[in-house]
Amino acid sequence: MIHTRDHQTDYLFDPWSYLGPKRRRLMEESWAGVFREHILRELPVHKIAPYFSEGSGRPTKELYAALGGLILQQMHDLTDEETIAEFCFDIKWHYALDIPGESDESKYLSLKTLWALRHLVMAKGLDVELFNRTTELLAKAFRVDTSKQRIDSVHIRSNMKRLGRIGIFSRSIHVFLVNLKRQRPEIFETIDKELVDRYLTQKALGCFSLVKPSESGKTLEMVARDLFSLVRRFRENREVNSLHSYNALVRVLKDQCLVTEEQDDQPAGVEVKSPKEVSSASLQNPSDPDAGYSGHKGQGYHAQVMETYCDSEEKEVKGKTLNLITHVEVEPAHVSDAHALIPALESAKERGLAPEEVLADSLYGSDENGEKAKEMGVEIISPAMGTPNGEALNLSDFTQTENGKIAACPQGHAPVRFKQGKKNTCSVAFDSEDCNVCPLRERCPVKPGRKRHYLRFDLKTLRIAARRAREHTPEFKDKYRWRSGIESTFSGMDKQTGIKHLRVRGLDAVGYCARLKAIGVNLFRAARVKRVLDALKPVPGAVSAVICSIIGDVKEHFLSPWRRVKHIFKSAIENMLYTVRIAA
Repeated sequence: MIHTRDHQTDYLFDPWSYLGPKRRRLMEESWAGVFREHILRELPVHKIAPYFSEGSGRPTKELYAALGGLILQQMHDLTDEETIAEFCFDIKWHYALDIPGESDESKYLSLKTLWALRHLVMAKGLDVELFNRTTELLAKAFRVDTSKQRIDSVHIRSNMKRLGRIGIFSRSIHVFLVNLKRQRPEIFETIDKELVDRYLTQKALGCFSLVKPSESGKTLEMVARDLFSLVRRFRENREVNSLHSYNALVRVLKDQCLVTEEQDDQPAGVEVKSPKEVSSASLQNPSDPDAGYSGHKGQGYHAQVMETYCDSEEKEVKGKTLNLITHVEVEPAHVSDAHALIPALESAKERGLAPEEVLADSLYGSDENGEKAKEMGVEIISPAMGTPNGEALNLSDFTQTENGKIAACPQGHAPVRFKQGKKNTCSVAFDSEDCNVCPLRERCPVKPGRKRHYLRFDLKTLRIAARRAREHTPEFKDKYRWRSGIESTFSGMDKQTGIKHLRVRGLDAVGYCARLKAIGVNLFRAARVKRVLDALKPVPGAVSAVICSIIGDVKEHFLSPWRRVKHIFKSAIENMLYTVRIAA
C-alpha cells in the first residue's frame, strides 16, 4: 500500500511553532530549510510509486520522506545505521523531510526499507532523475546564470583493496574456488587438493602479499599457470563457465597473459605479459570488475563534474551567487576525459542549463571537441594539446587574420599567395628573396620550392595554432584563471560528502553515490547563499521577527496559567483514583 503525503498543502496549525524566532530562522536558513522549501515537494515519487501496490500490503514509509532520506544519507556521508539514527532523532532531518509527528511510524526507518529503496532507485536509474530535478529546481529558485561553466574530473576510490599483479591472479582464483564450493560442491571435490590449499584459505592467500621481490617473477608464473589450468579445465562445462567468478578468470587470463594453443607435440602454454602490454582497462579486483586504472590517478573511477561559477572579484556579488553543479557522470578511471565534454554539454542543453562558454583543461579541449561544441553554440576555453618544440618555429608564430588566413611570417613578411585545397589543406607561398636572407630560416617550417618558399598545413593545424596563439593573450589568461576554482569544489565535496573514498563497489553504485553527493553539495551552497540574501533583506524581515517574538510572549503569558491549572486537575484526579483503588 502506497503512503504519500501532499506536502503542497499547508498545516492548519504550524507543527514547528514550538521553535522560537531565532531557532526557526536558523532552521529556515540551513540546508534543511532549503531542502524543505525547494526540493521535498518536487521529488519524483511518481517514478517509484508504480513498484508498490496501491491497495494491498502494509503501508510504505512516507515516500517523500524516505526518498529524501537517501539524499541526506549521501549528503552527510553516513552509514545505514547512522542514517536511521539521524532519521529518528535529528530535528533538522525532521524539518527537511516535513515529519512533525512523534510516532515510530513517521520517524523510524528500518535497515531493510532503506536498503530496498536504495536498490530500487539504483536499479531503475532514478538517481539521474533525482539529480536532474533538484538541479533544475535550485537553478530556477536562485536564478543561476548558466552561461559560464567549468568542467573537470575527480578520482574516486571504491571499497576495494588495491592489488598488484600477483594479487589479481590469486584473489580471482580464491573467489572462483569459494563460489564453486558453494554452488557446485560435487565439482569442487574433483579439483586438486594442493591447488585448493594454496588459494582457498585466507592464511594461504595472505602469503601472496609477502612474496620477496626476487621471487615475484616465479610466483607470478605459478599463479598464471594455475589460473590457466582452471580456465582450460572448465571451459566446456556449462555449469561452471556460467559463473561470474569463472568469467573473471577468463578476463584475467586475457588481460594479463599470452596463451599458446596446442601444436603438434607441443602442449598449450601460458606466458605472462610485460607490464607495458597490460591494458589500463584490465581487471583491477574481482570484487569490483567495473573499476579501471589510470597511471595519473590510480585504480577506481572518476566523476566528470561541470558547474557554474562567478567571475566577479567583488565579495558581495560572490556571496549572492550560487555556483551550481549542473552535470555529474561517473566513468572507470581508464576512460579519457576527452570523451566526457560533449555528453556533458548535451545533457545540460536538454535540461535548459546549457553554457555559452566552458573552461576546461587541454584533454577536454581537443580540436574535435572544439568544433562540435561550436556547432552547439558553446565556446571551449582551454589550452591546446601538445607542447611545441621550444627552438623551432611553428604555425602559431605566424600572424593570422580573423578569417583564418596567414597574414605575415614571424619576420613580418606578407605571403605572396594563399591557396586552400579540396581536402582542407592549405598552401602559403612566400617570396624566395625574403626567405633566403631570413635569419630564422633554419628554424622556420617554410620550405623552398621551385619558384617560391611554401608553408603547407591543414585546417586542423591552423585552428590549433590560432588557439595556441590566443593562450598568450591577456583576455585568455583573465578568463582561464577561473578554471582552477573547480579544484576547490572537489576538495569541498570530499570534506563534506567523502566522495573520494566510497563504501560501495560497481559503476552503478558509485554513480548513485556521486550524483546524490553532488545534490548535497548544491544544498550546502544554496543554504550559504540564502543566508547572505536573507541578511540583505530590508526592514520587513526585522519587523516580522519582532512580531513573532511578541506573539511568542503572548502565547507564553496566556498558556502558562492554563498549564498550571491543567497540572493541578490532573494530579487531583490521579490522587482520587489511587485512593479508590486502595479502598477497594
